[in-house]
Amino acid sequence: MAANYDYDEAPATYDDANRQELGYDPNFVPDSVKSFVVHLYRHIREKNVYEIHQMYEISFQTLSDRLFKDTPWPSVDAVAHYVDNDQVFCLLYREMWFRHLYARLSPTLKQRIDSWDNYCSLFQVVLHRVVNMQLPNQWLWDMVDEFVYQFQSFCQYRAKMKNKTEQEIALLRQFDQAWNVYGVLNYLQAFVEKSNIIQILEQEKEGIEQFTATDGYDYSGGSNVLKVLGYFSMVGLLRVHCLLGDYQTGLKCLLPIDINQQGVYTSVIGSHITTIYHYGFASLMMRRYVKAIREFNKMLLYIYKTKQYHQKSPQYEQILKKNEQMYALLAICLSLCPQTKLVEETVNSQLREKYGEKMARMQRYDDEAFAIYDELFSYACPKFITPSAPSFEEPLVNYNQDAYRLQLKLFLYEVKQQQLLSGQSCFRTSTKLMPLILMERLSLMLMWTSTLMMI
Repeated sequence: MAANYDYDEAPATYDDANRQELGYDPNFVPDSVKSFVVHLYRHIREKNVYEIHQMYEISFQTLSDRLFKDTPWPSVDAVAHYVDNDQVFCLLYREMWFRHLYARLSPTLKQRIDSWDNYCSLFQVVLHRVVNMQLPNQWLWDMVDEFVYQFQSFCQYRAKMKNKTEQEIALLRQFDQAWNVYGVLNYLQAFVEKSNIIQILEQEKEGIEQFTATDGYDYSGGSNVLKVLGYFSMVGLLRVHCLLGDYQTGLKCLLPIDINQQGVYTSVIGSHITTIYHYGFASLMMRRYVKAIREFNKMLLYIYKTKQYHQKSPQYEQILKKNEQMYALLAICLSLCPQTKLVEETVNSQLREKYGEKMARMQRYDDEAFAIYDELFSYACPKFITPSAPSFEEPLVNYNQDAYRLQLKLFLYEVKQQQLLSGQSCFRTSTKLMPLILMERLSLMLMWTSTLMMI
């Protein structure tokens, strides 16, 4: 029986109950948390992946729900002496600490910056030292996923400049390298290169390596951390480039992973969904509608068949949200490129139930149709970001919607092009429209180039 049941099912102590009434004390460590960190530390040292996974997926969530619904976990300084002040464990604990903070509370600017510093320290250890441990794929995926999410969140936060306090502006000026787009991309690319994951996947095709067969784990006593982080970082790069509107580069980053086959990316439901969602969205934006339809169809069918097994998972709400977004994207793809034979009957039935009426109206290419395209795109698209810092010398304005508006405008022009290609408009409309399309494309290129130059 798993050792973590000792504290998972332990009744709340008097101290635990009083703590909720007295307010948050970062230095107070309930007995159940002491037991948690001690056991987790021991299992990590023993490379007991099964127990680590149980504690990470179940125990951490149980304790969070019971003791830390609306407060952070105890500080790393408060728990460090229970784990021999082990540097790597403390970095891992803080990674979980910040992830819980983002999920349950609203992080301050200083906490956003501190989380960046913690990721930098943790990633430097993995990249430049011998890391003698095995971690569950779920945790390693969450690490990459959260890293990209916090980058996206920081860019959105920083772009809302209108109501920033003088203190916040001073911190943004002082820590101008925190969550820098180059830093984020460099870490993800460094994992890909240092792990040699591309070469490993190539050797696997030749029958030399067994990376997928072992789900990335090293059963010879080594470490899976760098290799699996490198693997998931390719998905992270796809996601970052989609957020930036650079779909071609994003798809190029994913090329070493054959999404037509089972892979390590399919071993974690969040990774599987994120990969296909962004692959499909990038394909849609590059007018590769058939590819997008095929992948959305396979993913939606998979979720339909398996979602009951994930109902108790912390990722369940996110699974349902991405499921709905992919149905909206599939409706867009099929409206622009009717290919109903590519869609399984189960998925098609769900699609018609959700969007049948709207899809019929989207075929008309009138103002109402464009309003529906706008609505579905806005609901289902990623939260695009402008990665460059604001100009503090100019009047402070909010620019967090700029990247989204530009991508929406480009998408709607592509919809208009489809209308022209289908012969539903006269040539005169086409000649008026084409310069606008070219101008918008040029605008995107100029925006991206100027953004990189400003960073």
